[in-house]
Amino acid sequence: MRTLLLTLSFVAAIVTAEAAVVRPAPDFAFPGIGKTRSLKSLRGQPVVLLIAKSPKTGDFKAQAKLLREIYQQFASKQVVFVAAFTEDAGLIKSDIPFAVVANGPAVAGAYGVVDKFNIVIIGKDGNVDYQTKKVLPPERIRDVIQNSFAVQSNTGR
Repeated sequence: MRTLLLTLSFVAAIVTAEAAVVRPAPDFAFPGIGKTRSLKSLRGQPVVLLIAKSPKTGDFKAQAKLLREIYQQFASKQVVFVAAFTEDAGLIKSDIPFAVVANGPAVAGAYGVVDKFNIVIIGKDGNVDYQTKKVLPPERIRDVIQNSFAVQSNTGR
């Protein structure tokens, strides 16, 4: 019995340690006003990164449309929207100002994206807070960003 309890407490400690692992977001570059900027230069601001084949794909259009619904709430948190296209970096038809990365295929590879669409939410501390292949409702994105702010405030990150 004692051995079982020791084993369970050891396993619990390992699981807890793995849950606390922080995943730093791979850096990328995008054109800024007058100079090239990088993800590292956005430290202190949450970033929503959309990775898609092109701005014409259905998932990208759907996500951009959903984000537009609560864009003002995101603007108050100083959220930066970035797009990385793996094939065609055409015109983005959206009221949201997207920065477009210089090398979309490299960014997709750095984030392990092999599918046609991914959304990555990067916290103001520069760590990946959430990543999925699914189009997310804007409320879910807002919740991830708010939770990230709360956790970082409580932990001093």
